[in-house]
Amino acid sequence: MFHSGSFEAIGVVNQVTMLDAESLPSALALARAEVDALDRACSRFRDDSEIAGLDRLGGRAVKVSPLLLDALEVALAVAASTDGLVDPTVGAAMRAIGYDRDFSVVVRRGASPAFALVPAAGWRSVHLDRARSLVSLRPGTELDLGATAKAFAADRIASKIAERTGGSVLVNLGGDIAVRGAPPEGWPVRIAEHHRDEDGTGQTVAVSVGGLATSSTTVRRWRAGQVEMHHIVDPATGVPALEHWRTASVAASSCVGANAAATAAILKGPDAVAWLEQRGLAARLVHADGSVTRTCGWPLTGDAQRLPSALPRAAGLMGA
Repeated sequence: MFHSGSFEAIGVVNQVTMLDAESLPSALALARAEVDALDRACSRFRDDSEIAGLDRLGGRAVKVSPLLLDALEVALAVAASTDGLVDPTVGAAMRAIGYDRDFSVVVRRGASPAFALVPAAGWRSVHLDRARSLVSLRPGTELDLGATAKAFAADRIASKIAERTGGSVLVNLGGDIAVRGAPPEGWPVRIAEHHRDEDGTGQTVAVSVGGLATSSTTVRRWRAGQVEMHHIVDPATGVPALEHWRTASVAASSCVGANAAATAAILKGPDAVAWLEQRGLAARLVHADGSVTRTCGWPLTGDAQRLPSALPRAAGLMGA
């Protein structure tokens, strides 16, 4: 039997699922504390966050918390492993197309009258000095860790819960999933383009190891000028990705690796299939017309079919 608890934070529903009911309250409290710490360190929508302070002090070395240092190190490793396609310096690009507040605020205020296209500063404009816990940004650089921070937190929370309780756990932070241990049949996870799967086109898979993440252009959408925007942008141009794939779901050895690959797949468009297969990554890609392409052993549609249990750490994508 599965025992779950959930809470809302950072604009999403966050869930912890365990086999041991007695361990769930403490696990849920740990998850809440970790998500709150993540928000205070990494949110670009809080004036008092550490990242907001870094952006304001571009060009100066700033001492940061171990949490932000770890999150930035992961984001830069992902940028390097994807040849800059998943880049943490797209903050100015996102702000320029209208995603400058928490998404619920963006939706409530309606269409922006205009927008601009701003290329990312580039991940090499971020310098870390781990020995002294210092971070410096090239002037004009604005950070956005949306492609990695939540997945990083899911991995971190799952590992901490497993270590403290000795039990198996699934952590789901708004669709970014990390597991440590699993029941014999795996953890059943519903893959869908919308949270309620209203059209019934989703798929249930069984996850036993690592992480699972879905990137989509269908949910976080808004209007700026006369254009409909979404939140996955090409760092080189600041333009929202062309919607060859409307959804990409990937299984990897960590949630960070899965989310990085899913985001890269959306940006790579038709080249994503070969890119994923070269890395041995199981994925489910939904084309703009609704057709589905699968890679590397992703199961055909069925009831809780198991994802591959041997997940590669290929091509530098982040491992567990």
